[in-house]
Amino acid sequence: MSNAVDVKHLADRYVAQWNEPHPAARSALIREVWAPDGIQVLVDPPEAIRDAAAALAFPVPPLEVRGHDALTARVTRAYEMFVAPGEHVFEAAEEPFLLLPGVLGIRWSMVSTRTGERVGGGLDILALDEEGRVRTDHQFIGTD
Repeated sequence: MSNAVDVKHLADRYVAQWNEPHPAARSALIREVWAPDGIQVLVDPPEAIRDAAAALAFPVPPLEVRGHDALTARVTRAYEMFVAPGEHVFEAAEEPFLLLPGVLGIRWSMVSTRTGERVGGGLDILALDEEGRVRTDHQFIGTD
């Protein structure tokens, strides 16, 4: 997965899954983009989770989902929270970039559909399997 056209296509498909309104199409897109045992790790979880862990004297826990069914549930919930109400859409914030062979970065933005203004975003570091599907995704929300 080393040429720019393939990287761009994968990045476009990755971002599209978060905006896909139709459950069957969303699930199909996830199966296209992700390896069957693909894992997404939310590296820096929300403050409430960090505070709860600290109150119990635990280090900040990464949040993880693994496999197509769990990824479908994760992407669907994000869609329901942010896109379905019609207030936001996810977009690539810049061109994807290759960090190493089979490892790419995608900067993304959550944009207000009303104003076009960026209201959030992050960085995802994707490690690909030999078929060019996402094996691991380390998501950093709020990373500019």
